[in-house]
Amino acid sequence: MTDRSLEVRLASRPAGEPEAANFDVVETDMPSAGEGQALVRNVYMSVDPYMRGRMRDIKSYTPPFQIGKALDGGAVGVVEESNSDALAPGDLVSSRFGWRSHFAAPAVEIQKIDTHGAPLSAFLGVLGMPGMTAYVGLLDIGEPKEGETVFVSAAAGAVGSLVGQIAKIKGCRAVGSAGSADKVAHLVYDAAFDYHGDLNRNLADTCPDGIDVYFENVGGPTLEAVFLHMNMFGRIPVCGMIAHYNDKEPRPGPKTLISIIPKRLKMQGFIVSDHMDRRADFVRDVAGWIAEGKVTYRETIVSGLEKAPEAFMGLFRGENTGKMVVQISDDPTK
Repeated sequence: MTDRSLEVRLASRPAGEPEAANFDVVETDMPSAGEGQALVRNVYMSVDPYMRGRMRDIKSYTPPFQIGKALDGGAVGVVEESNSDALAPGDLVSSRFGWRSHFAAPAVEIQKIDTHGAPLSAFLGVLGMPGMTAYVGLLDIGEPKEGETVFVSAAAGAVGSLVGQIAKIKGCRAVGSAGSADKVAHLVYDAAFDYHGDLNRNLADTCPDGIDVYFENVGGPTLEAVFLHMNMFGRIPVCGMIAHYNDKEPRPGPKTLISIIPKRLKMQGFIVSDHMDRRADFVRDVAGWIAEGKVTYRETIVSGLEKAPEAFMGLFRGENTGKMVVQISDDPTK
């Protein structure tokens, strides 16, 4: 085992879209496992749009990244050393200690994974935080009913691609938008379109009976157009608004927001960590749907920890189809 470790640090806070200069890749001493701790070699790490908000020095639902310190986020790996009865060398685990090749942490901060035959990387995507976001957001916040129309923006992303499939499983008509013809072609939806076109026309054509549930991932012009096509008593679970994450100044609200009153719409933001009581249901249902062939998923895998900043920046350029994952080291399950 090497005696050196790599980590990615925040070098400066981005102004607008993140740039390579905002990150440093630094070599450090290999950490060691203390009492009750384990040393883990990360195999895959996640890059997610919400991390952009943590690069601002503002109070939010999760603490901001600190300049000069390693970033963090979802990761899966393998235990190399353990001083805890809860973990043993060779165990596959998940953690919040991404953006580094190795880490040592208390065993209580590390979760053992039983893959049930699924790829290890899937526990950062369809069976991880993005998958649970789709599951909770649609079923608990969106409350879809059989026969309704569910529209999903960023439908080719890690969250959106699963939302549409769950909607179809629940007997709904699933419509999505994505950023290119290639992404649209790969969507497992009833109808889809490239959002670069005429939004109002595309929504009218693909949702002729209106929209009952809008799963919001992007904000901006899409949200403004969707309000005009929502049905009475429609629901809008708000997962994210990636179109606004790099704004230097707040934008005005959608001009069509007044529709929320006469249409009696329900619009609710949510954070998946508030719904961890649903974790067992989520894993049971989605793992079952994958095994039955009802759910498929795609990943965009970038190799090398030093490429993590590039992968993160690629999220805002639409370079991923499905979950964007960075492979840091060899996968022991392959």
